[in-house]
Amino acid sequence: MNNIKEAIFGGGCFWCTEAIFQDLEGVKAVTSGFSGGDIKNPAYREVCTGRTNHAEVVKIEYDPSVISYEDIVVIHMTTHNPTTLNRQGGDVGTQYRSAIFYSSESEKKIAEAVIKELQPHYEDKIVTEVTSFEVFYPAEEEHQNYYKRNTEAAFCQAVINPKLKKFRQVYQDKLKINQ
Repeated sequence: MNNIKEAIFGGGCFWCTEAIFQDLEGVKAVTSGFSGGDIKNPAYREVCTGRTNHAEVVKIEYDPSVISYEDIVVIHMTTHNPTTLNRQGGDVGTQYRSAIFYSSESEKKIAEAVIKELQPHYEDKIVTEVTSFEVFYPAEEEHQNYYKRNTEAAFCQAVINPKLKKFRQVYQDKLKINQ
């Protein structure tokens, strides 16, 4: 576990984003939380107001010998709508913005290159924020592993299941064995 890296992404509701990345080969852990805002240790109820400037994000711990940062960025960018400013579906507000929080100049260059490469595949301009990572705050326990604990919930059935189905079809070669 010495060579484990971290990536921080915002792509709307962190329950959806967490469920996507938990399925990937090489991903060791996914933690839902907040980043990019102005207050320390925000609570979910505070972030939901939009006044903290935090985004709902996931922290992905991955093994780069199994899956590359570039692959993770591509998957992030293609499993949510990176062209809608401060919204994903019915979720509206700065807390639902599309974001990549980079930890090095190399990660920044990879993120910018992926966005440039993907732009021609979208009618609208990609508005994903590419920002230097500062701090990650984990969300409360009830938000962790949400989909796997609540697969029968209406939100999971209506929103997460269709997203996972599409993701699994497109990225079946990158999925953990026995999914």
